[in-house]
Amino acid sequence: MAIRKWALLAAPLLALAATPAKAQDGVIRIGVTLRMVVENGLKYGQMVKDEFEAVNAAGGINGHKIEIQLLDDECKPDKGVSNVNRFIHQTQVDLIIGSTCSSVSMPMVDIVTKEEIPLVIPQSTNQDLTKKGSPWVYRVPVSERFYAAVHAKWLAENVGKKVAYLVTTDTAGIGFAKQYQVYMKKTYSVDPVIEVQAQETDLDFRAALLKIKSMNPDVLAIGGQADAIARVSQQSYEVGIPSRVRRVAASAASNAPVPELGGDSVKGLIYAAAFNCNDERPEAKAFVKLTQTKYGVRCPDHDFSQAYDTVKIVTQALKTANLKLTAGSHAADRMAIRDAMANVKDFHGLASGPISFCAAPTPQCRDGNRTGILVEYTKGGKDYDTKLLARVTFDADFGL
Repeated sequence: MAIRKWALLAAPLLALAATPAKAQDGVIRIGVTLRMVVENGLKYGQMVKDEFEAVNAAGGINGHKIEIQLLDDECKPDKGVSNVNRFIHQTQVDLIIGSTCSSVSMPMVDIVTKEEIPLVIPQSTNQDLTKKGSPWVYRVPVSERFYAAVHAKWLAENVGKKVAYLVTTDTAGIGFAKQYQVYMKKTYSVDPVIEVQAQETDLDFRAALLKIKSMNPDVLAIGGQADAIARVSQQSYEVGIPSRVRRVAASAASNAPVPELGGDSVKGLIYAAAFNCNDERPEAKAFVKLTQTKYGVRCPDHDFSQAYDTVKIVTQALKTANLKLTAGSHAADRMAIRDAMANVKDFHGLASGPISFCAAPTPQCRDGNRTGILVEYTKGGKDYDTKLLARVTFDADFGL
């Protein structure tokens, strides 16, 4: 029933896309494309819209109102591309925020670079997004190049170095496995004991897991989105892979559907993330209370926190940008927003470390968050629980 409720709530948001484009009239237009095909995704989008509307209620940005267009890309690259083209050519937005899935964000980077419009990535982690060298792109979440070392180092030192990989076609999951393997090879001269690839939409991974079981690994590394991670975790026990084989997954494992769908099978599953709902900082506790009260989310994952931080960072940048917002200032306004984003320094929000950007179109300047945490599920199901294992901040050029 909850899913239907949020689906209905999303309907007026998605209908905004039908609003005809207007000339620059003193309004800041922002296009947002996220994976909203699932309940949590709908809530990410709703929260982004609510937070920008709160800025409007407080007087806007230097007296200018913000207009949000929110679209669902369903984690499908073609839909993401369609959404971005719609933002640029129909609505003529000043800024784009998106997406949740790296496979969607990847082609978006190419489009915004060609069209010269700023893109702020709120949740995608694949390291190649910023390695493209676009001067128009900024990333709020932790890049997979940092995450890999957080879990790879801890597991190598505390569990073992024989790692088996089961990776779906999800771009972030592929990046997770690739960086894990690079780190293990460079640091310990270790190759994978086996790597098996599967489709993101597969429902049965047991044949692949039986191959992995026969290799007797120390670690099972799972690359994919939340639903695939939950299925692999569950089916790994069904085929008899013992609990001594530690399960580790891409950052999508932080999403609530993983423990809710995976149940007891996620107990002991490890993942790297940017935020944990058990964080004791006052700002984190206030955010958890907000999501519980307003969105019915008991334990917000790091995609919630990163969407929230993205709004705050964009708002901060917009306040410092020299915007004209007239019919003839469109290109200049986009450039002003791009340059204002580069001046965001030491932003302290919900992320586990400060977020900073700079002007050079390099990963060192455009991967804003360099602090990852390592988290373990201690309980699965609807009332899942976690514990923090480690927190690590990296140099800007780590992993390049």
